[in-house]
Amino acid sequence: MNLVKNMAEKEETPETAEFPEEELKEEGKEAKKKGRAKREKKEVVRKRKSQKERENPLSAAIRLAVESGEVEFGSKSSVRDLLLGKTKMAIVAKNAPVEIREDFDKYGKLSHIPVLEFPGTSMELGSICGKPFTVIALSVRREGVSNILDFAKKK
Repeated sequence: MNLVKNMAEKEETPETAEFPEEELKEEGKEAKKKGRAKREKKEVVRKRKSQKERENPLSAAIRLAVESGEVEFGSKSSVRDLLLGKTKMAIVAKNAPVEIREDFDKYGKLSHIPVLEFPGTSMELGSICGKPFTVIALSVRREGVSNILDFAKKK
């Protein structure tokens, strides 16, 4: 607005007017404060890996599978998926009850689907999946961009 007043006082046209950079910067700051500034595209910044992710690459693969693929949480639904052959892989937490662990092993062998034991607790598995609750078991229906099925081949 100051520029328009300055142009009117000096009787300049917009083509011949001088635009001091300082005034333009100040107007840009005011527009940002009011939320009218053009929003710039944010660059995607990769999150630094935590100590646990560096120690256990399986946790990073699980996180990617949850975000980009199709994963079913819970022991009952995972056992059902193993029986029906709807899953490509199942993961069970280290502290899962013995009965659940035996069910997963038995049905995994019957349907020729790999079952992995996650080295952490169910609380850690839940936090890796981004859930605010414990996750005893999960089944991976589609892995998305994750390399989680490579861990089943290694075992």
